[in-house]
Amino acid sequence: MIDGLIQWSLRNRLVVLAVAAAFLVWGGYVATRMPVDVLPDLTAPTVTVLVEGHGMAPTDMEALVTFPIEAALNGGSGVRRVRSVTAVGIAIIWVDFDWGEDVYRARQTVTEKLAAVVATLPDDVDPPVLAPTSSIMGEIMFVALESDDHTPLELRTTAEVLVRRRLLATPGVSQVTVIGGERRQFEVLVDPERLADYGVALSAVEAALRGANRNTSAGFRVAGGQEYLIQGVGRLRDLDAVGATVIGVHDTRPLLVRDVAELRVGAALKRGDGSRNGQPAVILGIQRQPHVNTLALTRQLETVLDEIGTDLPAGMRLDSRLFRQADFIELALANLTDALRDGTILVVLVTFVFLANLRAGAITLVAIPLSLLAAVVGLRLAGLSINSMTLGGMAIAIGALVDDAIIDVENVTRRLRENAGLPADERRPTLEVVYLASREIRSSIIFATAVVMLVFLPLFFLAGVEGRLLQPLGFAYLISLFASLVVALTVTPALCSYLLPG
Repeated sequence: MIDGLIQWSLRNRLVVLAVAAAFLVWGGYVATRMPVDVLPDLTAPTVTVLVEGHGMAPTDMEALVTFPIEAALNGGSGVRRVRSVTAVGIAIIWVDFDWGEDVYRARQTVTEKLAAVVATLPDDVDPPVLAPTSSIMGEIMFVALESDDHTPLELRTTAEVLVRRRLLATPGVSQVTVIGGERRQFEVLVDPERLADYGVALSAVEAALRGANRNTSAGFRVAGGQEYLIQGVGRLRDLDAVGATVIGVHDTRPLLVRDVAELRVGAALKRGDGSRNGQPAVILGIQRQPHVNTLALTRQLETVLDEIGTDLPAGMRLDSRLFRQADFIELALANLTDALRDGTILVVLVTFVFLANLRAGAITLVAIPLSLLAAVVGLRLAGLSINSMTLGGMAIAIGALVDDAIIDVENVTRRLRENAGLPADERRPTLEVVYLASREIRSSIIFATAVVMLVFLPLFFLAGVEGRLLQPLGFAYLISLFASLVVALTVTPALCSYLLPG
């Protein structure tokens, strides 16, 4: 089989070289469009469930909310582990699924399990919600919104109404979390003396506000061949609407909220805050969706932030350099690229010095770009990214990529010289000499390459995070090394037949 491959490559030399040239172009195109990250994707399929209990004590939240949900989720298909954290008024449950499980199928499984347990939760607990899909490396940017002229309440309102919505509309963004500032709210400060004068209980004021703060549908009316929607618009949008809410009737006239309370716009009680350089600020944490190119998304977000900056109220400004994951990616990739470049230069120098033949050295070095681009294409087909581990695998392989080609070129050169020294009537055709020389060492290079490749096979038996971290390194190494073997058996003989005779 190997003999047939070498023979075919020599008989179809132009085809082999044309395919190699086309592969270089295509591989370069694929390389420029590969997703780039610091590390491989280490995120196990995980679904996060959030439940809010509005001030419920942690012990009650755990007994009445967290435990029933955990018990229901533990029986889900593919569930590997269920973890939770319970605090005052909130419970967070993480459902970890088996590696390789589709995260969207996992979310469907969790949704079905939650539907069965919602009815058993206390009435004052909100229905469980699923957090957006993200990854452990998903926090790609922190942005600070600050101002010397505006209040924390105005900053928070602008961040939520303008900045957050525009960022969430960017393709690839999973979630935008707003930290700091003051959340705007309508405050109703009830006067106990006025309540007593009107003979109204505080609960009546609360019930009136809750009942009024919603829109209701009253069906529709058909007139003149058309349907008209009837709707009661009651949602409270300003202080005047809050004050005009009817509590009841007193002395034949409506008793309004403004009759018993002072109304104002204020800030909700907050836990925690945000700042930049010791000054109050609103921080926006941006998370990306899984399998999204961090560098491309970062560039896209910076463009969006520049556009948002022109729409901000006067005196407000955005700082997108607070934290930028792309900085770490670019630095790590630059360091590895430098190592890859330096290794390639050393291999080139050593090859030319020891082969002492420019054409032989050039033939040998063709294996490097072809093998590396083959590794990139293999990563693309396997759904992997260019990261520190895959680049590390290719950097380790640099020295070995030319081994097979060097052996082949040296043997072909020796046999051609021997053939040239024979009498004219005993000399063999060049193609035959190249074929016999390549066939002569085929077993050596195949077994030598196989032995080196076997060293990296144990990486593929690692489980969990270790396997996810190291397997891309081994994959990149093995693909590039196997590609160098294919190049040595096909492209190298074809180039030898053109460049070495004479």
